[in-house]
Amino acid sequence: MEGILIVNKPAGITSHDVIDIIRRKFKIKKAGHAGTLDPMATGVLVVLLGRATRLSLSFINDDKEYVAALFLGRSTDTQDSTGKTVEEKNISGNFPDIDAVKKTLREFSGKRWQTPPMVSAKKYKGRKLYQLARRGQTVKREPRAIEIREIELLYFKSPEIVFRVKCTKGTYVRTLCEDIGKAMGYPAHMSALVRTASGRFTLQDAKKLEDISEKDIRPV
Repeated sequence: MEGILIVNKPAGITSHDVIDIIRRKFKIKKAGHAGTLDPMATGVLVVLLGRATRLSLSFINDDKEYVAALFLGRSTDTQDSTGKTVEEKNISGNFPDIDAVKKTLREFSGKRWQTPPMVSAKKYKGRKLYQLARRGQTVKREPRAIEIREIELLYFKSPEIVFRVKCTKGTYVRTLCEDIGKAMGYPAHMSALVRTASGRFTLQDAKKLEDISEKDIRPV
């Protein structure tokens, strides 16, 4: 058994959990995914089966598209809603207008440098950063080059901003949310995230995990 499955990952489980479920369901040992989604995130997860796992790098390198919700007024130690509060700022009566929000988003378009968050799967001396973070450790991370190819406002109502972003691999949307907040003068965190596309695969191609069957396996 080999090929590609496009899964609509549910919230509350890891990408690795999805792979374990797929392995048991199809009684297959060789399976992997092409791009980690955090437990709180949902959406397109490309799963490779059998010999298709050899192509993982090409799929990982694909551009990704997300719809993210950003909450202004509070930052957290994980840069998302699961973390502990680091800073709070009252935005009542001082919230930027919609034109200011659009202008700020446009300023993030293009090539830029981004520092990976501690709560990420990026490795440091063989250990994943989030494993170190769970122990209360913080290590120096080198900024990496990313590119925001497209970014647009979808919804805006104080204190929430919802935007769509198309970006290169290795872009951390949680960090992008915090940086956008800082650019507007407020602490911020990511409150929701959906991956709407990974390369040529979109949410319309994705199947719910519980509905996946052999007929959904795409040839390489």
